[in-house]
Amino acid sequence: MDSNVLFYIIIGILSAQFLLERILDYLNYKRYQDPVPSELNDVFDPSEYEKSQRYKITNYKFGLITATFSFLLTIGFLIFGGFEWIDSMARSFSDNPIIIALVFFGIIMIGSDLLSTPLSYYQTFVIEEKFGFNKSSRKLFFLDKIKGWLMTIILGGGILALVLWFFQWAGSNFWIYTWAVIALFSIFMNMFYSKLIVPLFNKQTPLEDGSLKEKLETYAKNVGFELKNIFVIDGSKRSTKANAYFSGFGKEKRVTLYDTLINDLDEDEIVAVLAHEVGHYKKKHIIFNLVASLLLTGLTLFILSVFINNPQVSLAIGVSQPSFHAALIGFGILYSPISEITGLIMNYLSRKFEYEADDYAKNTFAAMPLVTSLKKLSKNSLSNLTPHPAYVFMHYSHPPLIARIRNLKA
Repeated sequence: MDSNVLFYIIIGILSAQFLLERILDYLNYKRYQDPVPSELNDVFDPSEYEKSQRYKITNYKFGLITATFSFLLTIGFLIFGGFEWIDSMARSFSDNPIIIALVFFGIIMIGSDLLSTPLSYYQTFVIEEKFGFNKSSRKLFFLDKIKGWLMTIILGGGILALVLWFFQWAGSNFWIYTWAVIALFSIFMNMFYSKLIVPLFNKQTPLEDGSLKEKLETYAKNVGFELKNIFVIDGSKRSTKANAYFSGFGKEKRVTLYDTLINDLDEDEIVAVLAHEVGHYKKKHIIFNLVASLLLTGLTLFILSVFINNPQVSLAIGVSQPSFHAALIGFGILYSPISEITGLIMNYLSRKFEYEADDYAKNTFAAMPLVTSLKKLSKNSLSNLTPHPAYVFMHYSHPPLIARIRNLKA
């Protein structure tokens, strides 16, 4: 296919995605003023609900600005030869294809982050601060940025260099070896993420002995779930929002509770949250998601191997000297409609899994503590109680609060 045709297809894809997202955001925005379902009347009092509305509207307007900025920047880059300019800069450093690619993506990463940092700063220290969520200091904000850059350079750069080496060595079969490496890396990170990565950003401490720990361990024993590792993470140093998650397999599995969760919920509600997480484990949702992710990665890499040697893909984004790294950018945009479809499927399954985990918690512990915990967590995060169905279909990995409560009460 001619590079000019591919160029217009790329512009069309980016424009269609931008318009679709703005329509979905607008439909969701129009639902903010809808009457709250009777089952949720006790989530907010009038002043709290008014605050939640202001929070959602503020985020909607800010999201519109940031999305428009990102879209115009990307389109401008394509039309005015931005990728060609970066490619020329990268080639001035070396003749080695691996080094050229690393410099190319390094420049894009640094440039993108420098442009997005003021927006992220505003989101954290103006919007989140205004509505009482932010607990992060400016020092911590920039320290997180630096740590994120270092991780991207070491892990992202290392994997990219290996992929490029596979391409030079194995040609179009590079995808098989790349898939194997990514699969091993994904499994390793699932096993040891909490031990290796989380400590770089947060402090984790074992849950102290007491009635909460006894209740959690008693529940786990009753349902045949081996639970030796219960940790508390200091999420409160960045935000007041609460969470809990399950990670690892076998002896490495652990439950992590945010300190904000422990402060916000009573003990039975925390046990209900644990029961929900155990439900994911017992129903093998974690294994399914990992396997599905690896299969989708394999499919993506195989399709990439078909396109990567086509010089028209590089030319379509304005890079005159075809290369792996330029074709990777073009492919990423061309593949995005397929990625959207697989994302919709994964979101649908994720919502289904949430219902199953809720049912597990209801059947092995109790429904009402989970209902009240979900209401408290929604209240504390000022979440949207009346999302538009189309927005839920496209973006939600969890069912809306009202749907989960009706399922738990059924």
